[in-house]
Amino acid sequence: MNKLIDKLYETCTLSPEEYKMLIDSRSPELSEYLFEKARKVRIDNYGKDVYIRGLIEFTNYCRNDCLYCGIRRSNLNAERYRLSKEQILDCCAAGYDLGFRTFVLQGGEDGYYTDEKMIDIIRTIKKNYPDCAVTLSMGEKSYETYKAFYDAGADRYLLRHETADAGHYGKLHPVTMSLETRKQCLYNLKQIGYQVGCGFMVGSPFQTTDCLVEDLQFIKELSPHMVGIGPFIPHHETPFADMKAGTLELTLFLLGMIRLILPTVLLPATTALGTIHPKGRELGILAGANVVMPNLSPTNVRKKYMLYDNKICMGDEAAECRYCLQKRMESIGYQISVTRGDHKSVL
Repeated sequence: MNKLIDKLYETCTLSPEEYKMLIDSRSPELSEYLFEKARKVRIDNYGKDVYIRGLIEFTNYCRNDCLYCGIRRSNLNAERYRLSKEQILDCCAAGYDLGFRTFVLQGGEDGYYTDEKMIDIIRTIKKNYPDCAVTLSMGEKSYETYKAFYDAGADRYLLRHETADAGHYGKLHPVTMSLETRKQCLYNLKQIGYQVGCGFMVGSPFQTTDCLVEDLQFIKELSPHMVGIGPFIPHHETPFADMKAGTLELTLFLLGMIRLILPTVLLPATTALGTIHPKGRELGILAGANVVMPNLSPTNVRKKYMLYDNKICMGDEAAECRYCLQKRMESIGYQISVTRGDHKSVL
C-alpha cells in the first residue's frame, strides 16, 4: 500500500479502484506513512505556517431542512438569532486587534439578509479593513448574487458539497435540494473568480467507501482552493440523532489524501475534529492541514449556532480561542501566521 501513497505523492491522482483500495486498507502504519508524505507536501508549499480565519456565525435561521443539521428549519427548539451589521463589525474590530486578516461570515440560508444588506456589510468590512479577506459561507445563491457579492469585495466562498454521490446526497437532504444544483453553484463561484471551498462530512449516515471515492474524484475535478472536511457528529434534534459519529482516524486519513491530491490546497483542521478528540485539531495539522478557524462570534450566541452536539469553545472569548490555538500549534512545532493566508495561486 505504501506504493499507492508514493504514486499519489508523485502524480496527485489515483484510479477509483486505487483510491478505494487505499481507504479500505488503512492501518496505523499506513496512516503514518501517508501523514509523513502529506506533511512534506504541506511544508514544501506553506512552510509551518497555520492560517487563522475569524469565524462570525451571523445567523442560525435557515430555509433548508438538511437531515443532519442542528439549525435545520424543522428544529423548532432551536433558539434563533441574527447579528446586526453593527454586531458583525464589532466582531471584525475585535478580530482585527487579535491579528485576524480573514473574516468568515457563516450562516444558514436566511432570506432576511438580502443582497443589498450583504453588499453593504461586505463593502463596509472591506472599507474598514482593506488588508483583510472576506469569506462568505451562506449556501446556494444565484450566479447574479454571487457576482454581486464578489463585486462588493468578497474574496472567498465556502460551500460544502457534503457528498458527491447523488444517491447519498438524496438520503441526507430534502427533495427540494439536489447535488446538481450544489455543484453548479461551486462551478459558478469558480468562474466568477472567488477562492472556492468545497468539502464533505466523514462518516455521515449511509456513506460508503465508494461515496468517498466519488468525493475525492470530484475534488480533483473541481480543483478548489479550499477543502473543508470534518467528522459527522449527530445533533439530538435531527432525524440522525441516533446515528454513529464519524471517526477521527478516517477523517485524518482523508485529510492526508486530500493534501496529496491538491498539494497547494488550504485545508482546515476543523472545530468538529477538536470536538471528537481533545487534540483533534493538532492531529489534523500533523495530517497535512494548514488552517484553523477560531470563533469571533459573540459568546451569547455561540450555543445557538449548534450544527451538531457538544461543539467546543462555546463560552470562550475571541482572545481565548486565538491564544489557545496559538499555544496548541506551537506545541507541535507550527506557528500561527498573521496574514490573509491566500491560496498560492493568488499570491
